[in-house]
Amino acid sequence: MSGTQGRLFDEFAKLMNDAAGIAQSAGREMSTAFRSQAERFASELDLVRREELEVVQDLAAKALAEVERLTARVAALESRLGATAGEENTEKSP
Repeated sequence: MSGTQGRLFDEFAKLMNDAAGIAQSAGREMSTAFRSQAERFASELDLVRREELEVVQDLAAKALAEVERLTARVAALESRLGATAGEENTEKSP
């Protein structure tokens, strides 16, 4: 009887092991299906990926830095031009 009982437990353990494998496989399949559906949904909404957003943010930061640099340069040139124009006005009026 103990041999039959041991074999019964072995079969039951095998059955549980197979069920766990099937559950894992189903979980992976559901995850893949969900990810595929989410990607399709995101593409329909014209959403951008994080990598693309980070690239655009980097470009915008560089452009802003360049604008600030050029603004400072224009201000310096205008200042020099104003100083030169002021000198010319004082030389002309005795």
